[in-house]
Amino acid sequence: MYFWYKLSTYLFYPFAPIYLFIRKIKNKEDSTSYKEKLSRIEIAREEGFLIWFHVASVGEAMSILPLIESCVEEKKIDKILLTSITLSSGKILKKRFNKNVKVFHQFLPLDVPIWTNRFLDHWKPNLSIFIDSEIWPNLISQISKKKIPLLLVNARITKKSFDRWKLIISFAKKIFGKFDLCIVSNKESEGFLKILGAKNIKNYGNLKFTKNKTELNNKLDSDFLNKIQNRKIWCGASTHPTEEILCAKSHLKIKERYKNILTIIIPRHIDRVKTIYEELSKLGLKIVVSSNLSQVDNETDIILVDSYGESLKFYNISKHVFLGKSLTTALTKDSGQNPIEPARLGCKIFHGPYVSNFAEIYKYLNELGISKEVNNSNELSLSLVEEFKDNKPKNPEIAAKIETHGENILNNVTMEIKKYI
Repeated sequence: MYFWYKLSTYLFYPFAPIYLFIRKIKNKEDSTSYKEKLSRIEIAREEGFLIWFHVASVGEAMSILPLIESCVEEKKIDKILLTSITLSSGKILKKRFNKNVKVFHQFLPLDVPIWTNRFLDHWKPNLSIFIDSEIWPNLISQISKKKIPLLLVNARITKKSFDRWKLIISFAKKIFGKFDLCIVSNKESEGFLKILGAKNIKNYGNLKFTKNKTELNNKLDSDFLNKIQNRKIWCGASTHPTEEILCAKSHLKIKERYKNILTIIIPRHIDRVKTIYEELSKLGLKIVVSSNLSQVDNETDIILVDSYGESLKFYNISKHVFLGKSLTTALTKDSGQNPIEPARLGCKIFHGPYVSNFAEIYKYLNELGISKEVNNSNELSLSLVEEFKDNKPKNPEIAAKIETHGENILNNVTMEIKKYI
């Protein structure tokens, strides 16, 4: 199977620049990502111990920020290379570490042997760490051949992904067997990785429980905060198609009881913002996008977030959050979004019945008494009305428990990584 995969990447090689150029036209790449995904590297590799972290997208990038901060403080590490695939993750990582001379970012080259080999020959990482479920066979094989220690951290294998790997189990065992250590984020992934051939597996919990030591500026503009200080506020976050309508209908039902209700919708993919805006406008709602918060007034119904990396700002002003990808029946086999971020800020979490990707986390939050399952907009609106009636403050004790849990996970993961430094 690996022979055929490798052959297909060689055949793709002459067409890759065209493929990336088309993505650039569609604004899915920029000039930097275009060059770097073809392994045209312009950053010099300086002397010293270099640790390399690879993430795919925004969620993975945010999850390892505390881990990167911990490595920044480690004197034995001279440089930290961060690679990612999506433009949004690249922007977040560059914004976060643009003033840190120890950390730099570039986009991962496509998994074509000539480019991955050039990438490794240039950077010569002393330690490679892949995050979550990023598996690139050519790259992993070359890392192994060059005898570079390779770790899979916060590993998460969904049932859907596992079923695909099972169809090519011998290939899977060849790839997963090359990892020196797999630190999983949950028990389900631990079981799946054992079957897929991973040898050294440890389970400390999900790194997303960990709080960043130095948060980005998560404060909203004071003029905006003054405008909404008397509003009842809740968020619909990481929403997928149909869930924005569900949130809007819940808003209308809540408005029958509380005229000062303000709903914040944070779609999982902001390229859908225009479509969502048009859909919600048909319901007679007054909508303002987050890039124009100065337009918010007492008549505003919905704030529609139109940029990545802004969620924390809105979780900070909300006590209640509905997490999406949990009431979309079309996504039941790959369901749920991670609720840890708002939970860490003391928010009460509402979610639908479809949360298979994060079942263990939701179980933990339910044990803490800060999550509740709802099945439709009526149940969600009734639950929120009750919450607004009680008007309870955020629970600092729960937030402290989650923070302590996260610190323990980070300490254990950091301890394992230091064994390779």
